[in-house]
Amino acid sequence: MKRPADQERVYVEAALETYNSLPGTPDRPSRQDRRLARDLCRQGVPLRTVRTALLLATARRTLRSGPPLPPVRTLHYFLPVIEEVLGQPPEPGYAEYLAAKLKTFAS
Repeated sequence: MKRPADQERVYVEAALETYNSLPGTPDRPSRQDRRLARDLCRQGVPLRTVRTALLLATARRTLRSGPPLPPVRTLHYFLPVIEEVLGQPPEPGYAEYLAAKLKTFAS
């Protein structure tokens, strides 16, 4: 059985791995990113919600028309979309659809 500290570490690493794997995000998380991921875990925000929000916001930025937006510099950028997904979760399978769409843009 995993201890809470182990669960938190797994959550934080998974959230940051998703964040850093997306197009337009840093290659490595900052201390502030790590702290926010830990806070999200402690607040009980499901990891699936965080992942879905990261994918949704990145898809909105990447797949929109118009000139490219500047890179995202912090995980905090995604907080409004995390709140949105908490309040109105997308249909099942939508996160996987977005991940597949974004795969061609990942570095």
